[in-house]
Amino acid sequence: MKSFWTNQHKAVHTLSMSFAALMFALASPGQMAEAAGVSAVQVEETQIVIRFDGAVEKASSFVLAGPDRIAVDIGGADPGRGGSAAGPVASVRQGRYDSKTARIVFDLQQPSIVSSGRFSPDGRALILSLAPTSNAGFQSASNGMRKVYMPPAAHRAAPPRSRYNVTIPLDDAKSGLPKPRVSGPAGRPLVVIDAGHGGHDPGAISPHGGMREKEVTLAIARAIQRELIASGRVRVALTRDDDRYLVLRERSAIASSLGADLFISIHADAAGAGEATGATIYTLSEVASDREAAALAQRENKADIINGVNLSSENADIASILVDLAQRESMNASANFAKLLRRESAREMGFRSDYHRMAGFAVLKTPDMPSVLIEVGYLTNVNDVDRIYSPAGQQSIATGIRKAVDIHFAQRSASR
Repeated sequence: MKSFWTNQHKAVHTLSMSFAALMFALASPGQMAEAAGVSAVQVEETQIVIRFDGAVEKASSFVLAGPDRIAVDIGGADPGRGGSAAGPVASVRQGRYDSKTARIVFDLQQPSIVSSGRFSPDGRALILSLAPTSNAGFQSASNGMRKVYMPPAAHRAAPPRSRYNVTIPLDDAKSGLPKPRVSGPAGRPLVVIDAGHGGHDPGAISPHGGMREKEVTLAIARAIQRELIASGRVRVALTRDDDRYLVLRERSAIASSLGADLFISIHADAAGAGEATGATIYTLSEVASDREAAALAQRENKADIINGVNLSSENADIASILVDLAQRESMNASANFAKLLRRESAREMGFRSDYHRMAGFAVLKTPDMPSVLIEVGYLTNVNDVDRIYSPAGQQSIATGIRKAVDIHFAQRSASR
């Protein structure tokens, strides 16, 4: 993904390109060497066996929480088609992570980790041992590094090593943060709507129809945008208006760079039991208001994990500093907006009884604007899915938020 921040001058840059990549551009398809394919994926109670029809370069595994899953990357391989599910694995998905890597995702129905792994002597099979664990153990494993497995040297596909240097003149890169389109009358307060997740990060996946969180959050964000623009009282921008991936800091940085007056992040929760239902509003706190809020914040803040490596540089000390730097006025305004949203949109949004919680969400750690994160419902609850997936339900949510936004800025104007 392109960086949001660049500071380059016009120059001639030397780009290093592998010989194989250069030959790919010059050779006809018939001249290209074929990568090994994933020929079978077998899941048993205590192990996973992945078979290949040729030699592969290497493999690695890692776990991700919320929803819980094990991911396996195979270098030098093409993905196959699905696989059998059994034991702790609910389903198996295969796809291409990049041009050289196949990714297999094992969606879990109970917490399990890869305790060990090895290739077969001929390098044509990867055997991963599974071990059950607790929710806390799985969460701990999701913070760890990926495990790497190498085929025997005699049966290992070697990556290209020869390199060419190609000199290409590049134009100046545009400096600054690319800003999304702002709609609405000039001079009005600006509301930035953030659709959670996106790109390679699907968020929660509903067991009722397979709806992905990234899709429903974008649909609801667009509905809110249309409703707010129609009111004519505010300007509106979306952090993303397509299926792209944004790291957490980019989301709040977009709002800050636009000088937003209010930041609303939209999510859809998942729970272990399908009985959990209703919307919840979260505002910033270093210490979560309960264990559930703390677990959710920890899970969402891991959205900056790519390839099993946590790219978020926050640790407890930095998080504390960020919270200390947050203006008290903005934190109070966020809490007041949460109360206002509950009061004005109770019928439209169907809130939980304990609708307002506090958690250390990374996207809320902006010191100069009120920020809330709204979990519009549970993708694990069939009634919530029907509500938030339907156009009528999404419009109802947008209407409720619009009413609260109107009163929020009216109160702010009256207090000046």
